[in-house]
Amino acid sequence: MKSIITTFLLLCVLSSNGQHLGNFNNQASKMQISRANIATADMGNAAVVGYRTTPIQRPMLQPSNMLNINLHSLYNVEATDYTAVFNINQVGETADETTQLMSDKINAIKAELRGKGFNGKFAIDMISFMPQYEIEVTNKLFSKTYTEIPVGFELQQNLLISYRDDADFEKILSACASAEVFNLVKVDYYVKNLEAIYAELQTKLIAEVKKKKEYFTALGFDMSTYDVHMADAKFYHMPKDHYQSYVAANNISMEALKQKKGVTRIKKPTSYYYEPISHAGYDIVVNAAITKPVIQLGMNLSLRYTPKPKEPKAPVAPVKEPKPKVYVISPTGPVDIKLLPNS
Repeated sequence: MKSIITTFLLLCVLSSNGQHLGNFNNQASKMQISRANIATADMGNAAVVGYRTTPIQRPMLQPSNMLNINLHSLYNVEATDYTAVFNINQVGETADETTQLMSDKINAIKAELRGKGFNGKFAIDMISFMPQYEIEVTNKLFSKTYTEIPVGFELQQNLLISYRDDADFEKILSACASAEVFNLVKVDYYVKNLEAIYAELQTKLIAEVKKKKEYFTALGFDMSTYDVHMADAKFYHMPKDHYQSYVAANNISMEALKQKKGVTRIKKPTSYYYEPISHAGYDIVVNAAITKPVIQLGMNLSLRYTPKPKEPKAPVAPVKEPKPKVYVISPTGPVDIKLLPNS
């Protein structure tokens, strides 16, 4: 009886400690997907956006006479336009039948959406249109003959639906499901006035550089005696680039413990969540509070100040050696000039 109570208390302690962890299983295989039905592993997106996979270590400071300014800025902005891409695969016995069935599906989607007041745009991306074959076996007296014969056609197209209100996405899903179109490929996010956003980031970066230079001046550095070298870069990430997956932690069956039976493990579904770029390490963050998937764009600026080379001193002119002369005046009046020996 004591062993049962001890086991129960131990399980309670483990359960209470794990509660703060949530359902995330750190040992689950890492993979990334878009906001769609496509799942690909080892996309390597962590290296692009700077996710840390190792503990943060404090860097060793190395004093130098060179001054460096490295600034990172991030701008979180909600999309102004969206484009949902659906893949449609249609087969038929003849080419006309196949194309007609495809048109019927697309027209049904358009009609339902327009009936709900949808004002978005539609576009068709042609993927493939090819005949399908089967093997016909002909038995002969001493052999068999295998012949390919056409049995139908396969048409594949992508339907692109553009919209501006995020709430329209539910209408689009409902209309596509009614037409038996279920393959959502992806949802692309776009934002207008990109130039104005980048211009705002540039203004904030310039202001931050001014603060840094004032800091260097307060430390005793004369910035006029330094040459500057610079490099900058821009980046643009859509939400579909930042979906992560995890598998929920396995639960312990208390009922199985009471009945002294084995625990039946249930396969946990793979869950997905939106993991935006972390604000850690950024000097400037605009719209830091994120309540929905957003477009994350930014600019990085690097400045390096090196001491100007010292100007060389003007060469000193050599001192000319004097050349003494002797003036000899004769009694009759003529003057004769002669140099002294060794001069």
